[in-house]
Amino acid sequence: MGAVEHHLEVVRTARYWVLGEEAPAPREAWFVLHGYKQLARRFLRRFEPLDDGTRLIVAPEALSRFYTGAETGRHGPTSVVGATWMTREDRLREIEDYVRYLDRLSRMVLADAGHDLPVVVLGFSQGVATAARWTALGAVRARRLVLWADLLPPDLDGEKAAAAWAGTDIMLVRGDADGAFADPALLEAERARLEAWGVRPRVHRYAGGHDIRPDVLVEVAAAGGPPRAG
Repeated sequence: MGAVEHHLEVVRTARYWVLGEEAPAPREAWFVLHGYKQLARRFLRRFEPLDDGTRLIVAPEALSRFYTGAETGRHGPTSVVGATWMTREDRLREIEDYVRYLDRLSRMVLADAGHDLPVVVLGFSQGVATAARWTALGAVRARRLVLWADLLPPDLDGEKAAAAWAGTDIMLVRGDADGAFADPALLEAERARLEAWGVRPRVHRYAGGHDIRPDVLVEVAAAGGPPRAG
């Protein structure tokens, strides 16, 4: 007889970082999802231009961390650590875990705010698939969904996504020097896929590569209009 796979739910401690906690009455909550090999604290620094007292900006960290360098032997204090939202191994359970995690975090953050806040979800690179799955499969209802520098996951259920994204302003953000993601044909295919689901995304292109540039981030934020109460 061969080995039999089993699963066991366990308690896990997640880490997240916040900008804007000092704001007495934020008018918008941003959940910003980092890319592969990134950590939330360093990723959140990119959003400092939006920390103007009107936004609560939350950077959850993916649950799986690893050493990113190629050095051999024992790792030490100078070894670089990154995180990933998932791998192909046991992928469906990984997705379920991070959707539950992000749902719980968003409920807690919004409850602590003490009043209804419009929600913006931004995914960068690997975080695009995470943001798309969370907003399509989870309990959060985003006013805006910003998908920056990657594609929707190919297995995303279009019917579920379209229902969850009704009324959501979706923006695809691409740099014109971002390798394959800069290909106009790829961008048009992504737009066509969404439109086939009845979703009409906006597209924001900029001169640059695979990164979140401060000036572009400010433009993307402004494109959604001023933060407003829910």
